[in-house]
Amino acid sequence: MKTPYYSYNLNLLERTLQDLIFEAKNYKIHYAIKANNDIQINKIIAKFGLGADCVSGNEILHALKCGFSNNKIVFAGIGKSDEEIEIALNNNIACFNVESLQELKVINYVAKRLNKKTSVALRINPNINVDTHQYIKTGINENKFGISFNQILKAIEIIDSCHFISLTGLHFHIGSQITNLRNFEYLAKKVNFILNYIEEKGIKIKHINLGGGLGIDYDSPYENSIPNFKKYFNVFKKHLTTKPYHTVHFELGRSIVGQCGDLITTVLYIKKGISKKFAIVDAGMTDLIRPALYQAKHLVVKCKTEFNEIEKYDIVGPICESSDKFISNYSIEKLKRGDQLKIKSVGAYGQVMVSEYNLRTKPGVFYHGEKLHFETRNSTKKLILN
Repeated sequence: MKTPYYSYNLNLLERTLQDLIFEAKNYKIHYAIKANNDIQINKIIAKFGLGADCVSGNEILHALKCGFSNNKIVFAGIGKSDEEIEIALNNNIACFNVESLQELKVINYVAKRLNKKTSVALRINPNINVDTHQYIKTGINENKFGISFNQILKAIEIIDSCHFISLTGLHFHIGSQITNLRNFEYLAKKVNFILNYIEEKGIKIKHINLGGGLGIDYDSPYENSIPNFKKYFNVFKKHLTTKPYHTVHFELGRSIVGQCGDLITTVLYIKKGISKKFAIVDAGMTDLIRPALYQAKHLVVKCKTEFNEIEKYDIVGPICESSDKFISNYSIEKLKRGDQLKIKSVGAYGQVMVSEYNLRTKPGVFYHGEKLHFETRNSTKKLILN
């Protein structure tokens, strides 16, 4: 099979979903489409009854195509166009997660033009500086996402003056790939404070959306293939104070799909430098951009172990950019031309961020589980091996 290609373990995906649903009793879970919009993956998630967290009009249409119920779709994003708002309204989604004061007025304007009323939730920044990469922190005060605490009353004033939107919830999201659960404890306590503040003003909130952000174990994907959902939800069970009329929502993405995907690539050349060796592979930053964009580190293993001596390599791609590097000074079994490597934990923000820079062909996709089938991203041709 021609490399590079994405390989998805559908059995692991289903086991992850089963564990998630078991531990998330009494909570509403929305899958963050942006993490991975592969149609086969999304159809499986939809069949488990999850809702969808969308950040574009096309993601809404995609979610509906994959079988997500419209009344379980929430629409976030700081730059919703009028056309995207129309898509959401015409498909009667559950709620808009609103990220600025002006956006409230625009949604009301479009809703009035279509003569459709809709629900909104205010995305509030709780000003929590989480332990994650600076590019994926989203809940601090001075941020393009959400509104600050001191704008809440102004937002409610605007909503009261609008006749086609109604405030039903509060939305929070503090960042991504968070593994220190104390950050979620801080979030729960901030939410309690904000909720009490609003309800003391006589405003009754129906739902609380706590976003996502739960990280996965990139270092030990074999040992920790399914995140500890029990520990994650217990943080909120212990620290979040809710009323009987509240429903609590989460928007998880990476933690659902991150570990079920691998990127398979072939060693093209072994190049000896002055003081190091390079393993040049046929996958590049066009196929997996996370290491170049976030300095993310993925475990890399040989597909076939030969019990050779261990050597150190910079594992790099073929793209004409110095940032096209998967990992530096990496200890792995001795490599040679033709060896296939498996880059682990790429089910989230891998395939979905593929590009055709350098006019590269997009990688293929292989699924294994109950059914095995291979498809190329540029073709509808599919081989099913039962």
